[in-house]
Amino acid sequence: MERIEVLLQNPDIIENQQAKGHIELNVLSDLVADYEEQNFPVKNPLLADVIKLRMAALGINQKELSALLGVSTSRVSEYLTGKSEPTLKIARRISQTLQIEPAIVLGV
Repeated sequence: MERIEVLLQNPDIIENQQAKGHIELNVLSDLVADYEEQNFPVKNPLLADVIKLRMAALGINQKELSALLGVSTSRVSEYLTGKSEPTLKIARRISQTLQIEPAIVLGV
């Protein structure tokens, strides 16, 4: 990491493929990325957490979300607590209404 930091101080190394250190920087960066992916994988977020974040960002509450989705507030509560999974039809509405990637809504 220290060597990468040193190499990153020179913008020419980053942009110029002929610059001394360009290949070294790319190889070291790939090694670090592979190490982190193997030892510290990023897990997919839980749907409930993503919905809560989007609700906060949009400034809406459960009642407003239930109206937008066309489901009861108790059903929204079940989604937010993880007690229930949305049907495919509702998952599509969640994705479109809250602008959440379909893969996250479907848990892929």
